Amino acid sequence: MTKATALTEETAHRTLVAVCRRVGFDPAGAELIRIGSNAVYRLAKPVIVRIARDGETAGNARKQVAVARWLAAENYPATRALDVDQPIELGGHVTTLWESASEEEEYAPLAQVAELIRRLHELDAPPSLALPQIEPFAKLDGYMPDLERVDRSDAAFIRQRIEHLQGRYEELDFALKPGVIHGDANVGNVILDRDGNPLLIDLDSFCVGPREWDLVQTALFYERFGWHTEDEYRQFVDIYGFDIMSWPGYPVLAEYREISMTLWLSQKAVSDEGAANEVHKRIEAIRTGGSRRDWAPF
Repeated sequence: MTKATALTEETAHRTLVAVCRRVGFDPAGAELIRIGSNAVYRLAKPVIVRIARDGETAGNARKQVAVARWLAAENYPATRALDVDQPIELGGHVTTLWESASEEEEYAPLAQVAELIRRLHELDAPPSLALPQIEPFAKLDGYMPDLERVDRSDAAFIRQRIEHLQGRYEELDFALKPGVIHGDANVGNVILDRDGNPLLIDLDSFCVGPREWDLVQTALFYERFGWHTEDEYRQFVDIYGFDIMSWPGYPVLAEYREISMTLWLSQKAVSDEGAANEVHKRIEAIRTGGSRRDWAPF
């Protein structure tokens, strides 16, 4: 693979055109849905093109495609990988292609999110899928260079906090049986298709680990951010069958997620003043125990 270039709208579009030429698709009229960890385009035909940011490996992309095909074989409602030879490595980036489930990105109700997580946790992945074990702190290590872009005292605090958090994590006694997990399960990764049916998307973090990882964000969004109502959260708990907030290890996973969300945003801090201010605000809230209700989504 050629040396990666920074993922900007310009480089992403250049890669999009090259990939479409490779597979015989027309890039004309492609819509850039978002650019973050991936640049995500919707073509004029019902196809989604995901172009990975620097550091994304072809191995992870192959895993996503393999997971999608396994879930399809299980008749599990998830995003479907196109039947083409992929991933595609061009322009220093790794690209995958997917069926477009809808022309709009509408998120599923939380009750349907709970149902999809519960159904996923009932599946046993075949050994041939070779899913990796979850390594949450290795992921945080990958964000460490981005801390050079934020305030020095903020960076020092977060490094110290991660070290303390890792010690607490290693002492956790998980309540649920480990197994296959989405790894980033939350309302933002369950959309409605054209017929109004929920689909699990974004298979990047699929792995094997404690099932609590797929429950913590919903609890965090309810308890600390106020993004879900109490009724929505209680319905989520009833459908899934376990309340992670009743488990003593919940605060550890919740703080991990807050730090992970903040570090992910720090990669934008050098070129986006709004992102830089948001990173500082979030770190100050973690430092002081302040409210998370004003954390802005990015």
